Amino acid sequence: MTQPLTPKQRAEKSAAAMWAGDQASQWAGMEITHVDEGTATLELTVAPHQCNGHGMCHGGVTFMLADSAFAFACNSRNQATVAQHCMVSYLAPGRAGDRLIATAHEVSLTGRSGIYDITVTNQDGTKLAEFRGFSRAIKGQLFEEEEENT
Repeated sequence: MTQPLTPKQRAEKSAAAMWAGDQASQWAGMEITHVDEGTATLELTVAPHQCNGHGMCHGGVTFMLADSAFAFACNSRNQATVAQHCMVSYLAPGRAGDRLIATAHEVSLTGRSGIYDITVTNQDGTKLAEFRGFSRAIKGQLFEEEEENT
């Protein structure tokens, strides 16, 4: 008899399956530092080529980090889930060399629709951005789960 996965084990397997094909997050230099059911934390160190003409971390890089944390949080139950829409508010700039940390947590999950809040901070804990993502579950799973024999 196969033991069912715990929620954390399912989240970790889901993250590993997604990460294997997530060329964009890997290309940007992101790392997954935490994942559990409905939550995820991704980090990246801002490289000089990720800064804009003002010498600040490009808003698209901050958005991309938050969006990736959102993706890993909302896919943590092994149910294929995509963004329906999202929004971001930039609060302070990141700089080259800063360690950006995007922490996602589930606010609501009802049926196929979810709401997730993601806070992006730097290594000093300064809030750089607040992101809200709205998800929608679609057909499919990230990995095949064995049926529990009863």
